[in-house]
Amino acid sequence: MVHACWWYYFSKFTEFFDTIFFVLRKKFDHVSTLHVIHHGVMPMSVWFGVKFTPGGHSTFFGLLNTFVHIVMYTYYMLAAMGPHMRKYLWWKKYLTTLQMVQFVGIMVHAFQLLFIECDYPRAFVWWIGMHAVMFFFLFKDFYDQSYSKPKVRAKSPQPELETTEIKELTYQNGSLKNGFNKIHTNGTMPRARTVLPAGN
Repeated sequence: MVHACWWYYFSKFTEFFDTIFFVLRKKFDHVSTLHVIHHGVMPMSVWFGVKFTPGGHSTFFGLLNTFVHIVMYTYYMLAAMGPHMRKYLWWKKYLTTLQMVQFVGIMVHAFQLLFIECDYPRAFVWWIGMHAVMFFFLFKDFYDQSYSKPKVRAKSPQPELETTEIKELTYQNGSLKNGFNKIHTNGTMPRARTVLPAGN
């Protein structure tokens, strides 16, 4: 089991390739706060676990997290295959839900040792449990921003007002100043209705 924990630790570094690919493809909106915190914190956090408490109680979150990552990278693989796969990717929202359920499971599993006698360092109970709490709220925020925002309705077009006094004349070139206060560039100027003097 210790060897499996070291491989899990190694996998936390391979996840940096996500960030590299997002930056190379100029998908900077994918490099979110959640993304940076997750990839920045996990290698250090897993190192502490592998170094001081490999195996035993520590393996639950690693196994659960590995399963979720398999599902997640399956989604990414299908998405990378092109637009023709889009019809099979309806479950993205549920993938985020699965990630949040994972963190609830990790919280329960970690914090149970606050109430059950077990020869496991209390500091690591808090370390693992608080990571789960932090990531739960980061993923919840991502979920709310991605899926729970109210959709903005398109504004209905305003009816055009008809005017009889001002029309536009379009000229092919040049600017024109014809008794108006400003020059109308690009060949367009408003034309006022002609008013004839009385008696004509």
